[in-house]
Amino acid sequence: MATDAPLAAVSHRGQFHGSGAVSFSTKGEYGVRLMVQLGRHHGRGPASLAEIAAEEDLPRAYLEQLVMSLRDAGLVTSTRGARGGYELTRAPAETRMGDVLRALEGPLAPMVCASEDPEHGTRCDRSASCTVNLLWVRIRDAIAGTLDSMTLADLVPPRSATAPTALATSTIPTIEPSGAPILP
Repeated sequence: MATDAPLAAVSHRGQFHGSGAVSFSTKGEYGVRLMVQLGRHHGRGPASLAEIAAEEDLPRAYLEQLVMSLRDAGLVTSTRGARGGYELTRAPAETRMGDVLRALEGPLAPMVCASEDPEHGTRCDRSASCTVNLLWVRIRDAIAGTLDSMTLADLVPPRSATAPTALATSTIPTIEPSGAPILP
């Protein structure tokens, strides 16, 4: 006879911080948005967190916490003073998104047994007999491959010297001297 009593979770794996789902927290989301803004500002000196917070509609206090992790990882540098702020330590094309997200979120880990941190694998008592670890490792590797193949430059639109004018993008046909329209 079946019972409707909830099953108690029995685990000897220890506490794993994170949802276990393949998702990123607001640290990752907001941190990537911060880095994209710094990428847009690259080569023009330090950018103010207040300006970035306003541009991205993000809480400045939270950005201040995130930028510390990015600075500790060597991805950004800070300048004090009236014209101070933060800037990238290397060009957007040299800044891998995997490095950014690892600095913000920690090692990639769809499951504790498939973390990039080798210590996490020892926390699972099923590692020796697990039949699905291969799935989690492949998911981790696919995510890592995608993040490591993209750079900040992929997310930062190139700056154009001049913005296109309405006239330059117009679809109005040009008229030949004979009066016939020249269609694009």
